Amino acid sequence: MHYVAGQRNAHMKRRTLLALAASGLALAALRQQSAATEGTFEVTKTEEDWRKLLSPEQFATLREEATERPFTSALLEEHRKGTFNCAGCSLPLYASETKYDSGTGWPSFFDHLPDAIGTKEDKSLFATRVEVHCRRCGGHLGHVFEDGPPPTGLRYCMNGVALIFTAAEAS
Repeated sequence: MHYVAGQRNAHMKRRTLLALAASGLALAALRQQSAATEGTFEVTKTEEDWRKLLSPEQFATLREEATERPFTSALLEEHRKGTFNCAGCSLPLYASETKYDSGTGWPSFFDHLPDAIGTKEDKSLFATRVEVHCRRCGGHLGHVFEDGPPPTGLRYCMNGVALIFTAAEAS
């Protein structure tokens, strides 16, 4: 009898977790108001045009605010001099000199280039964070946190799939 009750409790815990996950997905679906669709940006395209331009992973991230899995971006190992640009509109966003290994699994930077990004409050995932988007096309890039290194103390935690690296020309 005790064994059966233990199984029932485990089953109820799994069911509760599944219900919470489903409600989280439902909230995410309702929250399709992304930076990509709010406001007016210099570069605007129809959803169909964005889908033609971007890979499915880029579209999900830049236009629907998805997050890539940690430690999957090739840009984690990018250490050359150059700039990290928006994959949606090619706007230069981050200089390679500001990139550092945060250990989080996403390309991280302690500062951005002037007039490159915009931010907004993000209340998804049961927390309040600061979302970062490209100021020119509105594409979702990631989030900024206040646990970065000097001199800014900020960590711009970016989705690598939202960025394209352009190496500096050799002089």
